[in-house]
Amino acid sequence: MDYWVAACLVPVVVWILLSGLDDLFINVVYLVTGRRRFPWPSALELRQIPERRIAIFVPVWHEHGVIGQMLEHNLAEIGYSNYDVFVGVYPNDLPTVRAVSEQCRRHPRIHLATCPHNGPTSKGDCMNWIYRRMQEFEAQHGVTFEIVVTHDAEDLVHARSLRLINWFSRGYEMVQIPVLPLPTGLREFTHGLYCDEFAEYQQKDIPVRQRLGGFLPANGVGTGFDRASLDRLAATRQGRVFDPECLTEDYETGFRLYALGCRQIFVPVHFAGSSPVATREYFPRTFRASVRQRTRWVTGIALQGWQHHGWRGRQVYWFWRDRKGLVGNLLSPLANLLFLYGLASFIGSLATATPWHFRFYVPHWISALCYCTLWLSWLQAGVRAHASARIYGWRFAAGVPVRMFWGNLVNSAATVVALWQFAAARIEGRRLAWLKTEHIYPMPELRYAISEGIHFQGVVDVSSTFAARESYSPYAPGATPDLVSPQPRAAA
Repeated sequence: MDYWVAACLVPVVVWILLSGLDDLFINVVYLVTGRRRFPWPSALELRQIPERRIAIFVPVWHEHGVIGQMLEHNLAEIGYSNYDVFVGVYPNDLPTVRAVSEQCRRHPRIHLATCPHNGPTSKGDCMNWIYRRMQEFEAQHGVTFEIVVTHDAEDLVHARSLRLINWFSRGYEMVQIPVLPLPTGLREFTHGLYCDEFAEYQQKDIPVRQRLGGFLPANGVGTGFDRASLDRLAATRQGRVFDPECLTEDYETGFRLYALGCRQIFVPVHFAGSSPVATREYFPRTFRASVRQRTRWVTGIALQGWQHHGWRGRQVYWFWRDRKGLVGNLLSPLANLLFLYGLASFIGSLATATPWHFRFYVPHWISALCYCTLWLSWLQAGVRAHASARIYGWRFAAGVPVRMFWGNLVNSAATVVALWQFAAARIEGRRLAWLKTEHIYPMPELRYAISEGIHFQGVVDVSSTFAARESYSPYAPGATPDLVSPQPRAAA
């Protein structure tokens, strides 16, 4: 057994070292460039600059349980006046149509955008029809929207986000506001994994990516697009602004805009009082739901991205960063098992006062690489813990190493499913199905506390703060997308 375990060590250690050095490079760049001043406008400048007209797109399917709360809360919180909300619905989703229609009667700035066919199709397809509804609205009222902002039915929109998008859109064609999960309890391992990953990705990876000249993948929510640039993009795709066949249409849109020469900017995470200025929401809380969502991310970002763009151009390094999880996610659980086997073998030798035979099967250079990968892994865990602590507090961040092990299992399962579904779709010559995620919306008490800037330190009792809704998935059983987020990567 020791011999075969030692043989498995070689490819695993080499891959983890390669991936770990890649992450180390990003960490070093972050430390070296982290003190650069960001051109923040003052509060007075944000208030005094003329408000450009903004259209907020919200595509929905079976969201009658949350869409009313989402619209009511955000319309009350948004500190901006020159905007309208277009909610995309399907004619065969009557409960959601009724819920949105009720909000339209109560709020003149909300508009129903009904797709001409039954759903669900895809998020990109739904937003294309919202775009047409916006054009009809412009023709009817003699107005022009200068900015399009995308959001989902579970989002808590920060009061300052539209003002920030309005400010930076004068110099950039795409503006991304940070997206951060809402805090949950310490026992919520799956949701806590999202908290850790997004905290690191939004505070470190994306800023470094931008400083090194990489394209900015849209997060799908809190993203502001210059209207003229979207029209240019539509002209390259037979009038379709968003790709209806891509499972991560936001990632694809970010790359396509960059390829057109559009300027992009990510607004760094900063705090208003003790609360970060970001779009907040809840993410999947169970293993199964998380695997379903991450299957979509792996399929859209890694597999469809590879299919559409290959490995060419100046962005090849960032393609590597976005796709290396295809290998790393599969190897990470094996690496964890090998580590536990070696540890158990060593403890067993101590307990029986016998030589540790396993070491005789491992060449010296492999042992040296193992120590290097262990150091890189703990360094990466420390970086993630630091990022998580800044948002959720050190008590919550102390669980990062455990959640990294859990994340290896989640990401591995999602990658296996993604590879299987992608291969099956290619062989059968069919389109990949749009996957839908269960959405939940925080209860009024938590929404009030967040708007007041209360910092929960990641220990909220979620049992009393969730407004749950029934999950639907009629198009493809076991399916789901939502937000585009960081591509799940292996944690050694």
